[in-house]
Amino acid sequence: MQVILPDKTLVTRPGDPVAIAAILADLGILPASVIVLKNEKLVPEDVTASGDDQVRIIRIAHGG
Repeated sequence: MQVILPDKTLVTRPGDPVAIAAILADLGILPASVIVLKNEKLVPEDVTASGDDQVRIIRIAHGG
């Protein structure tokens, strides 16, 4: 499985099924600070990714 971090770094993870929330926790990323795309589709953090999935993590920009 490929995980693309907000800084465009590519991380390869084992293909075992894992929840998006667990991926974020492993990477030390707060779920409230990002949106996640799995295979180019927006998904909630309780969705599972595995195998050849591509997970893209995008940091939410906010401010005033």
